[in-house]
Amino acid sequence: MIIYSKVTEIFCLVDEFCKEYDQIVDKALLGNPLKRPSIMSKSEVITLTILFQLSGFRTFKHFYIFYVQKHMKDDFPNTVSYNRSTELVGQNLMAMSLFLKTCCLGDCTGISFVDSTPVRVCKAKRIYNNKVFKGIASTGKSTMGWFHGFKLHIVINDKGEILNFAITQANVDDRTPLKKKSFLDKIYGKLYADKGYIGKDLMQFLFADGLHLVTHIKNNMENSLMTMSDKILFRKRSVIETVNDELKNMCQIEHSRHRSFTNFLANIVAGLIAYSFLPKKPSIKYQTIKTNQLTLY
Repeated sequence: MIIYSKVTEIFCLVDEFCKEYDQIVDKALLGNPLKRPSIMSKSEVITLTILFQLSGFRTFKHFYIFYVQKHMKDDFPNTVSYNRSTELVGQNLMAMSLFLKTCCLGDCTGISFVDSTPVRVCKAKRIYNNKVFKGIASTGKSTMGWFHGFKLHIVINDKGEILNFAITQANVDDRTPLKKKSFLDKIYGKLYADKGYIGKDLMQFLFADGLHLVTHIKNNMENSLMTMSDKILFRKRSVIETVNDELKNMCQIEHSRHRSFTNFLANIVAGLIAYSFLPKKPSIKYQTIKTNQLTLY
């Protein structure tokens, strides 16, 4: 299994981060420290949460009880009960989010792709009976039909590395995160997107910040010229759809067994971290293509 080869690497990186995190956060904490601190360290909790996303198990309960507590005693000797472990995962959400933001995101190369994918929290028949996300989740429509839950917006580079992400409700427009400068503050060059991101005002807004948004045109729009390099790279936009597929099927960011909103967020964050540790990511292979107008590398 992939977790055997990754457990030491992940734990060492997480542990180094947690040491710096504790030094900064402990100074800002209010109140007295816990009288009974957990026997499991913050590093162990975060590492196990990430390993679950890479393990292939469909439920954290089976992974923790039947695998970690039975076959990983040497690596994690001080395990707690399953109920306590789920509480610790929620308590360490902020640390996990900062670890993702500071240690697991890629660098922009000048060629980026943006897309959104639905994250369903329940099946369509159970929308009105869902109580965990009542008043939080919403119902939206994607190319696959109606769904209840949220949207995950991601930006990747041509190497398949995630540059940034955002989580919104299902009925939020795909272009909304792009209007916030914090979402694209480290993105430059060209940004390729599908027809859902078409907007003259958005294109001008991004162009003022040095970012060229490249999209296909709709049937009722006037034709516009596009360079050969843009046409070729736009055909490679399916790479971000492959990333979304791996996030759902390999890193398990989507399932309908959540019991709290905090653990829902922790599951997505852990899945994005787990994706950064995958040995092979979808990427674009470049070839030298000579045309009458340009040469694409």
